[in-house]
Amino acid sequence: MLDGGFSFIELLRIGVDIALVWYVLYKLIMLIRGTKAIQLLKGIAVVLAVWLISILFDLQTVQWITNQAILWGFLSIIILFQPELRRALEQIGRGNLFSRNARSEEEVIENNIEAIIQSAKYMAKRRIGALISIERETGVGEYAETGIPINGKLSHQLLTNIFTPNTPLHDGAVIIKKNEIAAAACYLPLSESPFISKELGTRHRAAMGISEVTDALTIVVSEETGDISCTKNGELFRDLNEDRLREILFNNLSLQHAPERKPKKRRGDSNG
Repeated sequence: MLDGGFSFIELLRIGVDIALVWYVLYKLIMLIRGTKAIQLLKGIAVVLAVWLISILFDLQTVQWITNQAILWGFLSIIILFQPELRRALEQIGRGNLFSRNARSEEEVIENNIEAIIQSAKYMAKRRIGALISIERETGVGEYAETGIPINGKLSHQLLTNIFTPNTPLHDGAVIIKKNEIAAAACYLPLSESPFISKELGTRHRAAMGISEVTDALTIVVSEETGDISCTKNGELFRDLNEDRLREILFNNLSLQHAPERKPKKRRGDSNG
């Protein structure tokens, strides 16, 4: 027995119990990261904080309202989080929820970036119009639902083939989620900003539009000029060469989020 009345075995059991609960919570948070569910979790945290404050200061009306919200909250969570819960159960069934990938997540991101760059270079050289939107923290599922589901592993061959002229999916936007092409031929909201140059077409307005309502990173290849542009948070970056495009992608998609980080060059990369 220890001084606190617990034996070493009991303390070890309590420690393992707490560690397992935290591990499961961590995995669940990682599972819903980047979806709208994470925003809903923040809302739940706010409701709980208001509930605690109402108890502390004896705010009876506020406490009654928050009690009702918490009472019905479990049913709301099941309804609102239905896609995430279904995905979690599917991964548990496949045994993938707690398995570790052999490759680091950073390496996967770097490979995805290179696939996007190679595809953009190919299409720019041949003046193939393209619109590629990459999901970040804010979910873009509602826009993916307007297109044709692909759910295919991201590769520059598949990405380029989608935008090949006179094919069924070449019109509209491609939406990328993590390392998958989620959907093609998607409709994005058009920006109504009066500051967009009149020489820019629908693709650029769509890229600006989704950048104004989400934090997605969107790449545009002009069919008329072959120029590559990129939008982020309502900003438009035009006439990008390969190095500048790589820099933007790494600075916004890399796990390190280092503005001054110099992405490593790969064998065979050109300078523009």
